Amino acid sequence: MAGLARRDVDGDISARAARAWWDAHARQYLLEHGTFLDAGLIWGPEGANELELAILAPYDGSVGLEIGSGAAQGAAYLATLGARVIAADISFEMLKGAKHDLLVQTDGRLLPFPDEIFDFVFSAYGALPFLPDAGRVLAEWRRVIKPGGRLVFSVTHPIRWAFPDSPNSDGLTASGSYFDRRPYVEENDLGEVIYTEHHRTIGDWIGAINVAELQLIRLIEPEWKSSNAQIWGGWSPLRGAHLPGTAIFACQRPN
Repeated sequence: MAGLARRDVDGDISARAARAWWDAHARQYLLEHGTFLDAGLIWGPEGANELELAILAPYDGSVGLEIGSGAAQGAAYLATLGARVIAADISFEMLKGAKHDLLVQTDGRLLPFPDEIFDFVFSAYGALPFLPDAGRVLAEWRRVIKPGGRLVFSVTHPIRWAFPDSPNSDGLTASGSYFDRRPYVEENDLGEVIYTEHHRTIGDWIGAINVAELQLIRLIEPEWKSSNAQIWGGWSPLRGAHLPGTAIFACQRPN
């Protein structure tokens, strides 16, 4: 890898980079985190899960869509509760690891579904962190939700962007600006973009939700579970005791 940058990058480049990165890293990612994620619909590294939060309930008879599903652990879990859920991801290699039958490979910016067919759409750290123009993406997701249906997504808590991405004590001291919205970009030796993440403040996320004509009904900042001893990138029990790591936005499409 040639280097890191904080600079603008457009949606097509971000999507191509996401597809290639997750295809290349799917096997290792699932080896490292598969057991943790297989426990149900896990909303973030803290261990907050749908069994406890019930954000998407009731499930029985509902039709849902998981976007940025990875190996479809969330969709598979909801299927055990009586929901019929399609799992969609940009990475074919991630979908190959799924233990779920309803799978679609697609870019989250343009969904291959008719209008207003799902009771809910959800995404746990999927698609949104890797794409610019969150309002436009959320509007596309809103399009396929029935009036009165829900859209729930989780992302890295925006405050984390002001701190080093370290699970240790040096990750507790702010080193940057919360308001620096430049995307994080990794490039290879040829200067090609191979990975991106796009930062937004809490206010930016709420603005994107409004642009998509959704109603924010709940914002959850889960605490680190005392039973969770794992270190996952910059997430750890040490940091989890001091800083929020995940933000969960629960929204509704108006009737």
